[in-house]
Amino acid sequence: MTMHTSRRSVLAAAVAVAAAAGAGAASAAPALAAPADTAAGPRMRGAAKSSVDNAFWSGPRGWRAGAGRGTGVAPGHTDGLVIADPVGSTDYADPHTNTTTTWEYATWTGPVHRTPVAATEIVAHWNADTPAGTWLQVELQGRYTDGTSTPWYVMGRWTAGDGDGDIRRTSVDGQADGHSSISTDTFALDDEAGALRVAAYQLRLTLYRKPGTRLTPVVRRLGAMASAVPARFTVPTSKPGLARELRVPAYSQDIHKGQYPQYDNGGEAWCSPTSSSMVLDYWGHGPTRAELAWVDPSYADPQVDNAARFTYDYQYEGCGNWPFNAAYAASRGLNAAVTRLGSLTDIETLIGAGVPVITSQSFLASELTGAGYGTSGHLMAIAGFTADGDVIAHDPASEDDAAVRNVYKRSEFETIWLRTKRYTATGSVASGSGGIVYVYWPPRPTKAQERALRSFGLL
Repeated sequence: MTMHTSRRSVLAAAVAVAAAAGAGAASAAPALAAPADTAAGPRMRGAAKSSVDNAFWSGPRGWRAGAGRGTGVAPGHTDGLVIADPVGSTDYADPHTNTTTTWEYATWTGPVHRTPVAATEIVAHWNADTPAGTWLQVELQGRYTDGTSTPWYVMGRWTAGDGDGDIRRTSVDGQADGHSSISTDTFALDDEAGALRVAAYQLRLTLYRKPGTRLTPVVRRLGAMASAVPARFTVPTSKPGLARELRVPAYSQDIHKGQYPQYDNGGEAWCSPTSSSMVLDYWGHGPTRAELAWVDPSYADPQVDNAARFTYDYQYEGCGNWPFNAAYAASRGLNAAVTRLGSLTDIETLIGAGVPVITSQSFLASELTGAGYGTSGHLMAIAGFTADGDVIAHDPASEDDAAVRNVYKRSEFETIWLRTKRYTATGSVASGSGGIVYVYWPPRPTKAQERALRSFGLL
């Protein structure tokens, strides 16, 4: 894809982003309120402590911290936010189906979260179940350090399905206020070198269902990662501290070339859903045979086709929307978050607890020994580390499944993943991902997994 100045780094193939925005939010909301306590997780530790802040809301205590209109908490193991009594109805003109449908809705507005990071970027994410005939919208409003506020930006319109009567999941283009803008799934300041920063933000959920039904989305978790990663072309190489390899399945995106081209031209651009599929199957949460019945039976690894279909962003016209991949993993029963990590030492902490990590990076062919290609943005599943500290990466940009396991030099990999600036083949300056990762973990993590996840503010 063509990299945006917000440092999005997702796909190996070029993607043309459509220009039209969808309908606005159904419900009105007041301007950003005075800061209040948040039910957020602990702060990021280690190398990224001063540049990354993770916050999330979940469970009865988390939902009570916000203000609901027509929402309630579903009792049970999920304690999810649901529609209890809709507060109204609205028409939504779906720009991707050219149909207008009436929906009932309820809203939940989170408390103001004062981020300890003077943020330049924010990525929201959510874990939810959305039965057919339901969907949700996530919005964000930020407060700048000069005391003014952003508009309510739409960070995503999500449904897990795409059947008749469902909306098409979508990001929303064309959102800006002269100081910041939305690039697909990322809020970013337009001038990251300037003095203006984001000091606080709120999230808002709107839950939708078909009128007159008892259907409801069930939102188990809503969160965001605020960051201010310094501009850098290089990073120091961390000292190796772990030799371990997890038994992560190996799937190639390349064997899916030409399959279902309506989802971003087929497998050649499916690095994100392919990486997600590897980790889903590692945890035993992949789709069932019945759920894969729609895939041509002659295709190998049909779970990859399924992930591409159900992460596809109809506005972005690609499968690399970060929170959409996390939401897909969550729809399979996992917990999922998008965040940034500060070093390979941080990934070692998670690998040591048995948690694989999906990383985003961009590089020239000469910058990653053994890759044999260059990319403006690509996802890989990290399965472990060698005794020398090098990275065991399941690289989906491989000719077949047998070639997916690769060992990349620690110093090279750490740079291409963590940097925010890079040089292209023509010598121009482009963006890097700044350490973006997807982290998926089971609904009942072990004590070791809990400790590792808490250390990064993910629990």
